[in-house]
Amino acid sequence: MADKRDYYEVLGLSKGASDDEIKKAYRKLAKKYHPDMNPGDSEAEKNFKEVNEAYDVLSDPDKKSKYDQYGHAAFDPASGGFGGGFGGGFGFDGFDISDIFSSFFGGGSTARRSNGPVRGDDVRVRLTLSFEEAVFGCKKDIQYQRVQKCADCNGSGAAPGTSAKTCPDCQGRGQVKVNQRTPFGMMQSSRTCDKCRGTGKVIETPCKNCKGGGFIKATKKLTVTIPAGIDDGQGIALRGEGCDGRNGGTAGDLHITCNVRPHAFFERDGYDIYCDIPVNFVDLALGAEIQVPTIDGNEKLEIPDGTQTGTTFTLRSKGIQVVNSSRRGNMYITVVAETPRSLNRKQKEMLEKFRESFDSSNHPKWDKFRKKFFNKKEG
Repeated sequence: MADKRDYYEVLGLSKGASDDEIKKAYRKLAKKYHPDMNPGDSEAEKNFKEVNEAYDVLSDPDKKSKYDQYGHAAFDPASGGFGGGFGGGFGFDGFDISDIFSSFFGGGSTARRSNGPVRGDDVRVRLTLSFEEAVFGCKKDIQYQRVQKCADCNGSGAAPGTSAKTCPDCQGRGQVKVNQRTPFGMMQSSRTCDKCRGTGKVIETPCKNCKGGGFIKATKKLTVTIPAGIDDGQGIALRGEGCDGRNGGTAGDLHITCNVRPHAFFERDGYDIYCDIPVNFVDLALGAEIQVPTIDGNEKLEIPDGTQTGTTFTLRSKGIQVVNSSRRGNMYITVVAETPRSLNRKQKEMLEKFRESFDSSNHPKWDKFRKKFFNKKEG
C-alpha cells in the first residue's frame, strides 16, 4: 500500500484535525471533484474516489484511531490488519481478558461467570450514499464481518458427534476455592477455574472448524432499506444482525452510519435545500419567468421587475422529505446577477445609452451611498 497517499494529505489537513474540520474539508473537495462538475475528467474522478476513501476512514472514530496508530496497514489484509478484530468478552483462542482481573483478587463475588448468557457484540459499519439516494431512499447491498456460531458444532466447540464434559476441577461450577496467606492469616476465596475458564465444561475433542472456540469470523451479506430523507451522519439500527450471543445470549445489533456525498449544485440544511441560480441582469431588471431545478424536476419561477441580485425565493414543500413522514422541507432559490462578457460594439453602445438614461430614482441605494461618502465638502 506504499502508493497510497496519506488520508490527511488527501483532505489537505494535518494529523489531529477535528471532526468538523474533516467534514468541512471533505464537502469542499467532494464538490470540487464531483463527476457532475467535471464530466469526462478521469483525473477528477480519481481524486473524487480518493477523497471519499479518506473521509470514510477519518470520519469513523474507530477507523480513525486505527489509522492514526498504524496508517494504511490497519486496513491491509496482507499486513494482518493490525487494527482489525472484534471486541467482546471472548476470543477465538479461548483467552478471556477477565481472567487477568479475577486473578488479582481471587475472583470473589465480582468474578464474571463465563457460563452465563452473554449478549453478542454490536457491529458498526459506514455506508456511502449519493445525494439522490439519501433524498429519495434506496436499497443497498452491504457486507460486513461478524462473529457467529460455528455451523459444524452449533457453538459448543466440541467436534460433531461429541460433547463437552463436566469439568473435573470445579465439578461444573466454573469457580474453585483457593486458600491465600495474607497479613491477617489464611483466607479462602473463589476464582475462575483455570481448566474450564469458568464455563464448567471441558472439551476433549475440539471442533476442527472453530478449533474449540464455538464461534468463527464470517462475512455476512445483507440488503438494507435506506429511508428517504436520511442525512449525513445519521444511521439506522438492525436488531439482531450483529455478532451472535454466547451461552444462549441474544445477538448484538448492526448499526449503519450513512455518509452522504454532497451535490454539485444543491446545498442541504436539515430538510431544506438551498441553490444559487445565475440570472441575466436584464431579466432581473425587467422581470421574467425562468426555469429552476428542484429534486422533483424543473419548476417555473416568476422574477418580478427590479429584483436585486442576492434575492431569495422560497418554494414551499419542495425540499427533502422528513424521515418516516409525509412532510417536506422547503427549497430556497437565490438569484445571482450574471454580468455579460465579450460584448460587441453595438451592445456596448446600447448599454452606454441605457446608463445615461438613469437618474437617482433608478438607484436609490447607490445615490444614498454616494451622497454620504463622495459629496462631502472639504473642511
